[in-house]
Formats: sequence, structure tokens, C-alpha cells
Amino acid sequence: MTNYPYTFHQSPEQRRRIGARGGKAQARNRRHRLLTQAPVLQPMAVFPHPVAETTAEAIAALDAQFPWLRGVEKRTPLRRLQRWIAA
Repeated sequence: MTNYPYTFHQSPEQRRRIGARGGKAQARNRRHRLLTQAPVLQPMAVFPHPVAETTAEAIAALDAQFPWLRGVEKRTPLRRLQRWIAA
């Protein structure tokens, strides 16, 4: 008895060749299928470019909407922050 149980009496080399043939056929069929398909061109929607809002404008809009958050984008020096926490 061979060391290849349940392999239909084929050596590893024979099984490798069979697998290679199957892989080549699959690749060939896939290439053929992709080449025969007509490319579907979808109409592209043209969107106007939105007017870009600057950072300063965004901060001003947020300050107007939320006055209690005014100035939070500015960094405070660490000593000033420590004095504020200690107070």
C-alpha cells in the first residue's frame, strides 16, 4: 500500500499537475469572460464645487452659535491653566 491514502492512486506530482491544469483553465475562462463582457459606462454626475469655508469663518460661525464656547480654540499657557485650576 502507498503512503497516499484516498488520492485515487496518484502520486503528489500527478496531483500537482492536475491542479495546475485546473488553475490555468480557470484563469483562461476568467480572462475570456472579462474580455467578452461589454463595459458598462454609467453617466457621471457633475457636482458643482462647494464654496470652501475657511477655518476663521467656521470659528466665527461656531462662536455666534455657541457664545459660551468662544475662544476655546486658543491654547492657554500651562502656567495660566494651572493658576486657573488652583483658584
